[in-house]
This record gives sequence, structure tokens and C-alpha cells, in this order.
Amino acid sequence: MLDADDVRRIALSLPQVVEKERWRHPTFDVAGRMFLTVPDDQTSFAVRCPRLERDELIAAEPDKFWVPPHEAHSSWVRARLAALEDADELHDILLDSWRQAAPEELR
Repeated sequence: MLDADDVRRIALSLPQVVEKERWRHPTFDVAGRMFLTVPDDQTSFAVRCPRLERDELIAAEPDKFWVPPHEAHSSWVRARLAALEDADELHDILLDSWRQAAPEELR
């Protein structure tokens, strides 16, 4: 089963990623823009996701993706680590969020 260490390892393998602590938990930035955070319980993670796509993701896979009420107006979605198929799926999700934050010359 995937865990927060897998999230960290994959995130840090992407170009120019820096780990920072915010809100007392790990967050990950590329070129000064946050693209990933791992909340306190470390059973899930939050990534950038355009709101229209986010609604489709949640509708298609509600056991995997969700948005807490306090993030409803943001462009972020949460994913449950236990619901992911494997490390490849985790990598794809993190890479997609990284691409949304990274400057064009890094993509």
C-alpha cells in the first residue's frame, strides 16, 4: 500500500521540487508555487486540479477523490492513498499537478 513516504519520494523526483513545511505538514513547490500537500493524517494528499475537472473526477471516483468543505472554492482536490491502484497512478497525479504549477520552460 502507498504511503506518505511514496508521495514524498515521487514528488522530490520531479524537476526543481522543494519540500517546505506549512501549516505543520509537508508541502511541495516547484519554482515557488505549491503543487502538493500532505495533510496531518498522511492517508491522503492534495493536488492542484481545475475545478471543472475536479467535479468530474469526484463524480467518477468518489472513493478516491474528494474536497473538504473548507477547500470547496479552491482549485485543489484530495486523493486517498489507499484507493490508488499503484505508484504509477500516484506519479501521474503528482506530475499533472506539478505541470499546473511549473513554469513553461520546465514542463
